[in-house]
Amino acid sequence: MTREPYPTARRADTVDVLHETPVPDPYRWLEDPDSPETQGWLLAQADLFKRESGPQRFRERIGELLRSGSVGTPAWRGGRAFFSRRTPDQEHAVYYVAEPDGTERALIDPMELDPSGLTTLDAVQPDKEGRLLAYQISVGGTEESVLYVIDVATGSRVEGPIDRCRYSPVAWLPGGEAFYYVRRLPSTEVPENESQFHRRVYLHRVGTSTEDDVMIFGQGLKMTNYYGVSVSRDGRWLQVSAHEGTAPRNDLWVADLTASPPERPELVVVQEGVDAQTGLTFGRDGRLYVHTDRDASRGRVCVTDPATPGAEGWRDLIPEDPEAVLSDYAVLDDLERPIMLVGWTRHAISEISVHDLATGERLGEVPTPGLGSIGGLSERPEGGFEAWFGYTDNTTPPTIQRYDARTGETTLWAASPGAVEVPAVRTSQEVYRSKDGTEVRMLVISPVDAEGPRPTILYGYGGFGLSMTPGYSASILAWVEAGGVYAIANLRGGGEEGEDWHRAGMLGHKQNVFDDFHAAAEHLVATGVTTPEQLAISGGSNGGLLVGAALTQRPDLYAAVACSAPLLDMVRYELFGLGATWNVEYGSAEDPEQFGWLRSYSPYHQVREGVEYPAVLFTVFQSDTRVHPLHAWKMCAALQHASASDRPVLLRNEAEVGHGARSISRTVDLSADTLTFLAHHTGL
Repeated sequence: MTREPYPTARRADTVDVLHETPVPDPYRWLEDPDSPETQGWLLAQADLFKRESGPQRFRERIGELLRSGSVGTPAWRGGRAFFSRRTPDQEHAVYYVAEPDGTERALIDPMELDPSGLTTLDAVQPDKEGRLLAYQISVGGTEESVLYVIDVATGSRVEGPIDRCRYSPVAWLPGGEAFYYVRRLPSTEVPENESQFHRRVYLHRVGTSTEDDVMIFGQGLKMTNYYGVSVSRDGRWLQVSAHEGTAPRNDLWVADLTASPPERPELVVVQEGVDAQTGLTFGRDGRLYVHTDRDASRGRVCVTDPATPGAEGWRDLIPEDPEAVLSDYAVLDDLERPIMLVGWTRHAISEISVHDLATGERLGEVPTPGLGSIGGLSERPEGGFEAWFGYTDNTTPPTIQRYDARTGETTLWAASPGAVEVPAVRTSQEVYRSKDGTEVRMLVISPVDAEGPRPTILYGYGGFGLSMTPGYSASILAWVEAGGVYAIANLRGGGEEGEDWHRAGMLGHKQNVFDDFHAAAEHLVATGVTTPEQLAISGGSNGGLLVGAALTQRPDLYAAVACSAPLLDMVRYELFGLGATWNVEYGSAEDPEQFGWLRSYSPYHQVREGVEYPAVLFTVFQSDTRVHPLHAWKMCAALQHASASDRPVLLRNEAEVGHGARSISRTVDLSADTLTFLAHHTGL
């Protein structure tokens, strides 16, 4: 098969010398999205993608499977329940309130705010009484959240817009008169290339100008810090945390707001300079509950007195489990014997155990609908005997379950509103060994009657402590229904086996992630699930880095690659988007040793001329402010120049969407284009 010629991309002789090492960068000019040369190249790539991608398959079926809609876990405030729901025909989920009598009202509908579908709802936080609601929206995928407050009863706006609130928590004080939040400094006060950073914690009084907001924390600390802030249910305790970028550790402080004013809280150190993550819950019983991975990679819950919050006073309530990761907990205390529900993931499968609140003694477990993922354990802030949690698995659209501690029963509280016919699939969890002998797990979803090798997609992420757990996916189901196999590997770098598992795949250990992935592919081939000619790999963001490294390290092992919103130039990644916040995960090219790690696997720098590379589809989003599309642009140009195979290297460059949330129709289109490409090059 003859491939049509690629658009011309000038190869410049740009070379940086870093730590006495020459680092060529022939496509540096593609880092400027506004240059006529870049724009001309992108238009030519768009034309090529249109011509080469062929008739789109899967679109209708993915759309049907997404008609399940979705539903979110409720937050209870003052007798009201706040929750999200997306019905079969909606582009975005709508945020609702249910009154104590069960009457429902829509509070925020992104399509009403913007019928184009480009506005997304980024975050919501009702106040403690359920009378006011803070929410954050952004447009066109930028994730540049703007904060508003509305009156829940009338829907009228009482505050906003407040800009520069990307990733801001909102911590209400009782009465709804004020809240703490996080906001970046104005761009006029920081260097131009640092406008995404420099966050501070402020106190804002509703109805006053943000000019009058009082900065209570963040001055003089690292520019890449993220801050968390919360106020206890009774309004007495303020908790402030600081993470350096995405580091798996935090510093933590508390203040007693009855002993110091909200504008000048006297913050007391809980932990500082400690290599661990810790969060606090102030119990209705007067005890302080501590969720930490300090001296417990898989997590534990301790108790102490709020007056002495430091680690020296912690006492284990729920100790670390040798093979399950403690994810969250809820306290149910309107019972003769108060209990704590504890959420765990055991090898990526969720479970909930029941414990005596006073002693931690295990009393039993919460019945769950199956072997899947549980999220968002929630209880009523004033206490009670019931809890709610989200549940999904590979064939179950999201549901909300209600657990009644008086009866020990779990019942369906809310289902996704759309009825869909889900294909029958077979799911198994495989265990295989990586290059260094480490046991790794992988979920394999296949047709019920699957026999013999067949087209297979291997998916992975392996970073930032994020766990790949079972969940409803229209793309996976459409692929398997068509006769393919879909495998999801629980690689090191993720959180499936705790914080040690994460750290075994970060910084200087990043190659472990790629080795785990290659070993997953080899296991699928060795067990007869697929062959290298039928095996595709897929990943996005940090998973895009994963498949970029995989295709350059083992081009012989994969037939096709879908690489979405990827990091690929690991020498310069810190200079773009939110890259400077990730050097705690990857390392920094400014450090000689860390530069060595990064250069050794940086996909863009590992492309070699004359190699027969797999078919590659890069999917990127023009408004992505986390990972700049330049990574994929440069890598696409490099592969188009270097590959000796007749399999195509294509770029799908999408405007007015970003790294995260998008409308359903955009999701369907992207999924269909990706599966069509992978099907074509694996023979499905």
